Amino acid sequence: MTHQHSQAWPLIRAAARTARDSTVLKNGARYVFDGETLTAAAAGDHPVLAFENGWRSLLPPSDPRQACLDLYLPLAGPRANTPLVLAQLGQSLDGFIATAGGQSHFVTGPTSIVHLHILRALSDCVIVGAGTVAADNPRLTTRLVDGPNPVRVVLDPQLRLPISCGVFSDGQAPTLRVRARNVTLPGARGSADIEDLEIGAPSGKLDLHELVNELWSRGMQTILVEGGGVTVSAFLAAGLVDRMHIVVAPFVIGEGRPGLRVPSAAKLEDCVRPPPRVYALGSDVLFDCDMRSHSQSESGSSVIRRVL
Repeated sequence: MTHQHSQAWPLIRAAARTARDSTVLKNGARYVFDGETLTAAAAGDHPVLAFENGWRSLLPPSDPRQACLDLYLPLAGPRANTPLVLAQLGQSLDGFIATAGGQSHFVTGPTSIVHLHILRALSDCVIVGAGTVAADNPRLTTRLVDGPNPVRVVLDPQLRLPISCGVFSDGQAPTLRVRARNVTLPGARGSADIEDLEIGAPSGKLDLHELVNELWSRGMQTILVEGGGVTVSAFLAAGLVDRMHIVVAPFVIGEGRPGLRVPSAAKLEDCVRPPPRVYALGSDVLFDCDMRSHSQSESGSSVIRRVL
C-alpha cells in the first residue's frame, strides 16, 4: 500500500463501518477519529469528518490524506433505497484490457492494484463474468489492504466454468454462482462452498436488473462490477452503473481484448459525458465518473487532479 493510502485508509474504513451503524451515524453530525473508530464530536473537539447525506472531509487541503478521502469517501456512505453500482476497468492507452491472447496481468501498475483492493474492501460484493474467471482465475480478495473480503458473484449463465476454479474452491470468501434460470445444475458441479442463484435470461442474457435487485434484497448496498469488459459493458448498457472507475495505463497494446463496448449514439452530442474527477495512481491515470450526472461543465469543480 502506498504511503498516502496507508495514512488515509483507517479513516476511510472507519467511515464505511460507521455508515452501517444507525446508532452512531447522525445526519448533520461531525466526527472525531481516534485512529480506529469515529465518534460524534463534542465541544472543543477537532472533527475530521462531517456527515451530511454523505461524508465530507473537514481536513485542510494540505493534509496528505485529503486526496484519498476525496476519492473514496463517496463510496463509504449508506444507501437508502437502492444500491450503489460501481464499475471498474483497467486498460491501455488504446482501450484494451488484455492482449489478443488474453494476458492481463497486469495492464495497470501496482498502485492501481491497491486501488482495486480498496474498492473490493468498500464493497459488499464483487461481480465478474465467466470469461474473466476462465482467463485470470482471480481470487477477488482484499489481501493487499486491511479490510473484509466481499462476496464473490460469478456470472456463469450456462455453467461452463469447472468446479476447480479458485473462486469455487479456495474458501477465502463466500461465493455466489449465478446461472440462467432453467439451466440444470448437475450434481457433480455443486459444492458446499458455493451458493447457486438462478436469474432470468431473456434472449440468452442474464437479466441484470433482476440480479441487482436480488443482491440488494440480500443486504448488498455497494456492488462492484470488476470485469471483464463484456460484463462491465453489459451493466453500463443496462443503465445500472452509478459510478465508473476507468484506469488508463501509459502503454499501447496494439490489438487485444477491448474494454467498454456499448451501443453507439447517432451523434457525438448525444454521447454520455459524465464529468470526471481525475487522479494519478502511480504512472496510471484514473477517471472517476459519476454516471448519473450529465453536466458538461469543465470547471475546476468537475475535474480534480490529485496524486496518490
